[in-house]
Amino acid sequence: MATIEPTTRRVALPGRPPFTVDDLLTFPVDGKRYELFNGSLVVSPAPTPLHQRVIFRLQCILNDAAPAELEPLSTVNVRASDEDFYIPDIVVVPKAVSNAVGLMFAPSHLLLAVEVGSPSTELLDRAAKVAAYAAAKIPLYWRVDPEGPVLYVYELEGDSYQEPVAYKAGTTVNLSSPYPLSFDPAELIDD
Repeated sequence: MATIEPTTRRVALPGRPPFTVDDLLTFPVDGKRYELFNGSLVVSPAPTPLHQRVIFRLQCILNDAAPAELEPLSTVNVRASDEDFYIPDIVVVPKAVSNAVGLMFAPSHLLLAVEVGSPSTELLDRAAKVAAYAAAKIPLYWRVDPEGPVLYVYELEGDSYQEPVAYKAGTTVNLSSPYPLSFDPAELIDD
């Protein structure tokens, strides 16, 4: 039986740095997640099964608690500027906005942005996205470390987020924003 060896292909992407959102729209559809931070391209591989599990379960928790006028969505496009484009793992938005939006949301549409950590995005989620989402005035940012799991809740105060509050597995999280909900972070990974 023959084995198939993985190959590395170099793909020339259209455009030149600094990239713009318009450049991204010409990139190949290849299963990778392309984001922009001040024109710098960030490419992430497809998420792991654990990452997907955490996203799905958290989206279900958010959906079950959501008031009728709000909804959680996964992997949406957020255009903050011509050179800043993000794809949060989960967002909470008004349903009226999601029904009217085409390809991209504006940061002002988001009540919450969530990133689930993975080895390839940890530094980005812990530093760059904290600064970028605060600059975009997204009122709440949650970062989930699936290894705990631990939920980190950042609330916008002025132009930056306060120090995050950490909620570890085995404790009940009681939050009032973006709407009231309670859960144990262990629910995000437990079978």
